[in-house]
Amino acid sequence: MSAKPARGRSVLGGLHQAGSSKCLFPRSSSDALDAVVLNTAGGITGGDRYAVTAEAQTGTTLCLTTQACERVYRAQTGEVGQVRNTLTLGPDARIDWLPQETILYDGAALDRRLQIDMATDAQLLLVEPLVFGRAAMGERLGTLDLRDRIMINRAGVPLYHDAIALTGDASAHLAKPFVANAAGAMAAMVYIAPDAAGQLAPVRAMLPDTAGASLIGDDMLVARFLAADSFELRRSLLPVLIRLKGGPLPRTWMI
Repeated sequence: MSAKPARGRSVLGGLHQAGSSKCLFPRSSSDALDAVVLNTAGGITGGDRYAVTAEAQTGTTLCLTTQACERVYRAQTGEVGQVRNTLTLGPDARIDWLPQETILYDGAALDRRLQIDMATDAQLLLVEPLVFGRAAMGERLGTLDLRDRIMINRAGVPLYHDAIALTGDASAHLAKPFVANAAGAMAAMVYIAPDAAGQLAPVRAMLPDTAGASLIGDDMLVARFLAADSFELRRSLLPVLIRLKGGPLPRTWMI
């Protein structure tokens, strides 16, 4: 998928989709191209292979989200679900990567990577929310195999690399006071833009005690959120995303 400039707006430049991965493009009154990624299979399990490749060409804005929360189901022994997402941002381009929560079921096995390559003056807002089990059902993640990595390069130089590895009894590990203090949900957020330094104080003022934000360099704001469940996570996360996006989130977040 790619966004290209046309008549002062960002429009679809190209699209290829296959298997159960589909993409919808709702009408928008803004100049950005909005894209909604959906998995018609209803979730991910061991052995599945999924990938999203998106490009924002010079001067365009692309906002990507998902139709609903992604579910990662119990996997058969030795089988791992694989997700490979790749974003490319050209000069003066912007991508808002705003997927809804990924919900991990007991016995899930997931290897996910997000690779981002951006031009020097490109801008990025990304969030990756994770939910550890179905709280309403009292689910406990006694068995989990999660490997999750975010890699951002700017002008070919590594800018931000973040990796999570959780194997075995994830609930016991997350319950430790200096790990997650029994949090049931978390999110990583990165904002790269010229106004990032000016956003640090307002963002910190919006955060609960279970979240924190830091400035890395002059133009990169990084935040981590912990919450008891997905409801509490959204309550602290949404106001921050709306502020940094500069407008409302995709409608799928509000349905």
